[in-house]
Amino acid sequence: MREEPLSPVNSDSFSPATSRQSSSTIRKSPSALIGLQCHLCKTQFPAEASYVCGQCLGPLEPVYDYRAIRVTREEIEKRPKNLWRYLELLPIMDEPLTGLHSGFTPLVRCDRLAKRLGLSELYIKDDTVNHPTLSYKDRVVSVAATRAVELGFKVLACASTGNLANSVAAHAARLGLEACVFIPDNLEPGKVLGSAIYRPTILAIAGNYDDVNRLCTQVADRHGWGFVNINLRSYYAEGAKTLGFEIAEQLGWRYPRHIVSPVAGGTLLPRIHRGLRELREVGLVEGELPRIHAAQAAGCAPVVRALEAGLDHPEPVRPNTIAKSIAIGNPADGYQVIESVRTTGGTGAAVTDTQIIDAIQLLAETEGIFAEPAGGTTLAATIELVHRGVIQSGESVVVCVTGNGYKTMDVLDGRLAPPVRLGRGFKDFEAWWESTNGAGARSSSSTQPVA
Repeated sequence: MREEPLSPVNSDSFSPATSRQSSSTIRKSPSALIGLQCHLCKTQFPAEASYVCGQCLGPLEPVYDYRAIRVTREEIEKRPKNLWRYLELLPIMDEPLTGLHSGFTPLVRCDRLAKRLGLSELYIKDDTVNHPTLSYKDRVVSVAATRAVELGFKVLACASTGNLANSVAAHAARLGLEACVFIPDNLEPGKVLGSAIYRPTILAIAGNYDDVNRLCTQVADRHGWGFVNINLRSYYAEGAKTLGFEIAEQLGWRYPRHIVSPVAGGTLLPRIHRGLRELREVGLVEGELPRIHAAQAAGCAPVVRALEAGLDHPEPVRPNTIAKSIAIGNPADGYQVIESVRTTGGTGAAVTDTQIIDAIQLLAETEGIFAEPAGGTTLAATIELVHRGVIQSGESVVVCVTGNGYKTMDVLDGRLAPPVRLGRGFKDFEAWWESTNGAGARSSSSTQPVA
């Protein structure tokens, strides 16, 4: 599929987006946001709480006046190390209100893991340490919550498989907004607790994520709450671009050859693509865009199956996987994921739950990064793509790890060696040491260290 350039937009055709004079230490000029536009039919709309085109029901996305954006690499590099360092390309009118410590997570060069995979240049984009709730969702919620306040919402809400609920609850608490999060009733206990600590209203719905999302669409229409991934989705999704911005900057303002991204509702992958294109549009990066690959669990792989079947739209499936944070059977942005993968020359890989758990352990033991199953999915998919010859040994690869394994520890039950139990005396240690021929503490398979 041929990539179409980001074309200049006639800002006169949009209703003007209003802005107060900003006191931000970053913003030096008015926002470049000029409105929303349908991704499919290009119908234009004002920058309001809209997410579906009234003409063709396509998704809406922000439009910027790229000609008005004048920012250099050096200016960006001097800014605070958070996602707002790319403010000119984010859809808010005034100054950031939350997320001032979110984003700019490590891009970790993983030489030990690369050696195991037969690669020479492998990186993990590590959002397991994203502030404040340890997942990439703090990027998208920072943008959506700021825009929600600008648009006058008093209640911040979401439909979530866990990580988004955590992030909405945390950012709402920081902003003093009421929060209501809707989750499936079988969510991991760690993720329920990770929301409850911020004192939101938590509604556990009898059903899967797709059932929850349908209900939330009705609530948003009836009650006028700010659902970050429904009526604020146009702004929310743009926060995901910052992951792509950071990859390019952290590589020295260049693109890698491959990026492997997990796919759930479809927010992340196409916005990485959009963000990388925008960097080129405003003159910050040159060169060929990377091939972007979609990673899904075999038990919930509507996008990968659509890619394999040559379809433009994924067919809904009923999720059945341990990777609950990406268990979305009817992805809202599935069409855009497929479009981005094909445009960049990428492909998809669906991996089993066993492969996912093996990848979680491999990443931990080689690089000291503990990922949740979504991260295990992207690494397992990367391994699959290497085996298939899609990724060659001499090519640079970035694997997106989007959530922290401490939230989903139950998936490893029975998979790890228990502690070696000893008496308190030195002779007890010596007896154990002799029984292992002095190799006990050096064997990764025989013992696990005890904190």
